[in-house]
Amino acid sequence: MDSATRQQIESRRAALDMSPEEFRSAGHRLVDEIAAFLESIPRRPVVPPVSPRTLRQAMGTDSLPEQGTPAAALLEDAARLLFENSLLSSHPRFWGYINAGPAPIGALADLLASAVNPNTGGWILAPVATEVERQTVRWIAELIEYPQDCGGLLTSGGNMANFVPFLVAKRAKVDWPAYETGLRAGRQLRVYGSSETHTWIHKAADLFGLGTDAVRWIGCDRALRMNTDGLRREIERDRQAGDLPFLVVGQAGSVSTGAVDPLREIARICRERDLWFHVDGAYGAVAAALPASSPHAVPDLAGIAEADSVAVDPHKWLYAPLEAGCALVRDRKLLLQTFSHRPPYYHFDEGDTADERINYFEHGLQNSRGFRALKVWLALRQAGREGYVESMTENIGVAQALYRAAEAHPELEAVTQALSITTLRYVPRDLRSIRESAPVAEYLNKLNTEVLDRLQRGGEAFLTNAVVDGRFLLRACVVNFRSTTADAEAVAAIVARVGREADRDVRPVSGLGP
Repeated sequence: MDSATRQQIESRRAALDMSPEEFRSAGHRLVDEIAAFLESIPRRPVVPPVSPRTLRQAMGTDSLPEQGTPAAALLEDAARLLFENSLLSSHPRFWGYINAGPAPIGALADLLASAVNPNTGGWILAPVATEVERQTVRWIAELIEYPQDCGGLLTSGGNMANFVPFLVAKRAKVDWPAYETGLRAGRQLRVYGSSETHTWIHKAADLFGLGTDAVRWIGCDRALRMNTDGLRREIERDRQAGDLPFLVVGQAGSVSTGAVDPLREIARICRERDLWFHVDGAYGAVAAALPASSPHAVPDLAGIAEADSVAVDPHKWLYAPLEAGCALVRDRKLLLQTFSHRPPYYHFDEGDTADERINYFEHGLQNSRGFRALKVWLALRQAGREGYVESMTENIGVAQALYRAAEAHPELEAVTQALSITTLRYVPRDLRSIRESAPVAEYLNKLNTEVLDRLQRGGEAFLTNAVVDGRFLLRACVVNFRSTTADAEAVAAIVARVGREADRDVRPVSGLGP
């Protein structure tokens, strides 16, 4: 190779590289734009009036560009696209699903984590990131009054945070060598959850070889909490049939209404019958941090401390940006027994005690893993326990204010309220006294479906739905530290106005009559 060619190669800059000056200039400008965007969110619609067609037009050609574009221009273009065309989970009236308004420090943490880009699968690949994750797991356990010497790891979200304990429970409780032979060699496994359990349990039963018929759905009481007498009966019936009950899932804040199952009673049943007790606390487990003296405290959440495993989602009520779930397992050795594989092309140090290295690829389903823990760790340090308790208390207060506003409004019906979830529906005044009759009940479901569609398209507020006792309800889940009681009162008025408009349009064509 001649000197000219060598010099050309050595002076070449990769297409994706940026000089420190370019990075600094583009980064400063982007941070300024993000700060202005965050400040403007309350004045923006929760959802912009966009469609796939308009977005594809705004993004330009579908063909991969042949030539590159300077990074600063691309960042400016991407910021404009995102700011103008996104659902805004940070908006104080976004109360849909269980998607938190993210803490700003989490956005900065993700930038920092991406800049270093540690692979938290192995300690040697991410020394400090691994230790940050370890401490974050311990702090989350401490926050919810779970044993701090438990095992655990950060995951992408609630599904994965529940999948990890599901697989650990299967490994711990199956009484034949299913690790080698698979499930076909033994008895039918049985899993138990209330009829309000999140759909992750369908996925787990399907993906991990049990089949969805393995799930036993236990009925609920009027408060939508698991009926423990029904649980006992189902377990006994399955054992008499020769099946193997191995796992019971208790809800610490159900997705529809925020109901908390009688966790201590479920724990007692599991101990008596040698079943694994898992708590799906993806949403509500963190409310265990509320002091017992708080009027919002839920005594049943104390049962989390008795669980074999718990799922918690920091990107729900700990206000972390997506993605951040957390799986906790009381006996940390069981994580290694379930997930550790050591092929010859892996060369990582052994050890899993408090003073030795943790290789998180041996604790869960992923090998290559991003640095999710940093945004959670920094937010926990910024707010502290007191800050989180204060924000959760305020969120519950906003949800209760919405319930009271609906209860007092002549055209709204307040239905359920638990933790920071309130359900309600629009009921026209002239139908209120006959709302339980079959034709009217059917019409109200249709009407409130239309109300929800209009709310979600309208941009003033964003709610989702729940179905309780056959009634289609509007559901507000407040996990947003920017929301206030004034927002609750405004949302009640918006629902009533949209309900009147929808009733005026829908009733004439519904067949119900005037």
